[in-house]
Amino acid sequence: MDLLDDPIPGCNTPEFSVSEIAGKVKRLIEGELGWVRIKGEVGRVVLARSGHLYFDLKDDRNVLSCMTWKGQVPELGTMPEEGMEVVAEGRMTASGFQSKFSLNAQRIAIAGEGALMALLEKRKKALAAEGLFDPARKKPLPYLPDVIGVVTSLQGAVIRDILHRLRDRFPRKVMIWPVAVQGAACAPEVARAIAGFNALTPGGAMPRPDLLIVARGGGSVEDLWGFNEEAVARAAAASDIPLISAVGHETDTTLIDFVSDQRAPTPTAAAEMAVPVRHELLAWVEQAGARMTSSLSTGLQRRDQRLRDLARALPRADALMDGPRQRLDRAGDRLDPALMTGVQRRRVRLSDVSGSLRPAILTRQLRNDRQRLADLSARLGPALARATATTRDRLDARVARFSPRLLAQDVARERTRLDSVVSRLQGAGHHQIASLSERLTSMDRLRETLSYKATLARGYAVVRGGAGIVTTKAAAEAAGGLEIEFTDGRLKLGAGTPPVRGTKAKKPPEQGSLF
Repeated sequence: MDLLDDPIPGCNTPEFSVSEIAGKVKRLIEGELGWVRIKGEVGRVVLARSGHLYFDLKDDRNVLSCMTWKGQVPELGTMPEEGMEVVAEGRMTASGFQSKFSLNAQRIAIAGEGALMALLEKRKKALAAEGLFDPARKKPLPYLPDVIGVVTSLQGAVIRDILHRLRDRFPRKVMIWPVAVQGAACAPEVARAIAGFNALTPGGAMPRPDLLIVARGGGSVEDLWGFNEEAVARAAAASDIPLISAVGHETDTTLIDFVSDQRAPTPTAAAEMAVPVRHELLAWVEQAGARMTSSLSTGLQRRDQRLRDLARALPRADALMDGPRQRLDRAGDRLDPALMTGVQRRRVRLSDVSGSLRPAILTRQLRNDRQRLADLSARLGPALARATATTRDRLDARVARFSPRLLAQDVARERTRLDSVVSRLQGAGHHQIASLSERLTSMDRLRETLSYKATLARGYAVVRGGAGIVTTKAAAEAAGGLEIEFTDGRLKLGAGTPPVRGTKAKKPPEQGSLF
């Protein structure tokens, strides 16, 4: 043995705890890699109830875990979907609890145009399956809207083209909702603009548009991608206001074109669809007014001619008045003598009546009536007093008869009578029920005695075959099969069975044949 032992290999290497080595690895990864951009295919996607987003990026050999915290999700730009090829940007980090490294993704972009078109087709199929592209749900455009809402950017030639075209064709009130027409903010701002226009109250302080135009100039697929987002398509489909989509050039197609009520190839064409040409309408109104004036004049002339034709067939007014005028003249001639005669007759009648109306006669009649009235008044007071006294005596007698004590005695007496009658009725009912029960029992015993079942119990039987009960030997031999009823059941015999000898057939009363 040497004086100094050989050192143990690695004995000078420093020792780390699990937490220390995990922290060192975390700092190493975050320090060396920092901000990275990673391209891959999206695998599993999970949106937790806490709001955090977890997904995988994979290629043909490896899988990388990615997460986006709740506050970072709105800034992603594109929500990852399984099977999508994307470029994710963020910081690499490591988890000391499970010794795993992952990417904290803060921005996501589609990897290429091929992937964008594949994603577009996938969304298009999903929305079509929900019926959002159905032509039956599309609303007709108003012929002449009072207010037109435009969702577009304030920069660029699109809004100037729309306003210029509306001014040339038919000036209308225009409400502009400025939005971003490309980039991450495009989709949410357009969706909010459509919903905001629909939220306005009709007839309120801020007028609600009768028609919406969502417009943007041409561009690449990436530039127009905001109008392919599902949120924009659903907002357009949910709009109660008719909507025209004018996104891109004629060859550009986005999801909003399929769900909108009308698609325009260009923003200028959208303005042409929104309103008619004012000068053409004025010319049409003038032409319609001229036709109406001509038609009215022709109708009046035709009715005037018809009136003239009918007037020629009518008799003259003088001829129509000759007969009534003659009758009036004859009646006028008879009127004066008739009036004189009536006056004379009434004067004679008045003279006859006035002879009997002398003052002395009237005075005597009034004196007699006054005397009769005085006599009646003198007799009225005592008669009323006697009648009142008589009525009071009768009322007192009736009141004495209806005292509570007498009424209580009458009630007690009537209750006693009622109890007696009830007890007698109960006794009579019980007696009648018992009598009927005994009679029913005796009749049931008689029925059992007269029934052919009792005869069967004494050793007889009932033979049936073919059409009914068999009572003769010849009928039994002719029957195809026999059925014999005993007291404990029935026995069937097939065709060809020889008859039983040594028995004598008997016929029970009113029940069939017994033997």
